[in-house]
Amino acid sequence: MVLLQNSGVPIYQQIAEQLKEDILAGKLREGEYLPSIRGLAKDLKISVITTMKAYELLAEEGLVTAMQGKGFYVNAQDSEMLREQHLRRVEDALGEAIAAAKIAGLSSQELVETLQALLAVERDR
Repeated sequence: MVLLQNSGVPIYQQIAEQLKEDILAGKLREGEYLPSIRGLAKDLKISVITTMKAYELLAEEGLVTAMQGKGFYVNAQDSEMLREQHLRRVEDALGEAIAAAKIAGLSSQELVETLQALLAVERDR
């Protein structure tokens, strides 16, 4: 896990986002336990409170559940919810790409051509 101290994003949010990505990508599967709060805090050299806040954020989103005495485990993920989560990430990334294209002075056509070229490269992998 990589944490950026000067990113402007709170540490707990960075942890939650990285774990969320692992859950949505299937790297952390249903029923699998997250690292212990104390263990993760020690590994990352951060406060236990910060780690707890990250886990609580994931619980609020319904991605994990706390089990008394055992820690947090990954909930079953609804395939439609997963699709929506991924769609939201795509929309966010495309929104950033559009903003960057405007700054660079790219036309809509040039942006579409760039996307098509990237899709062709990905397809050929």
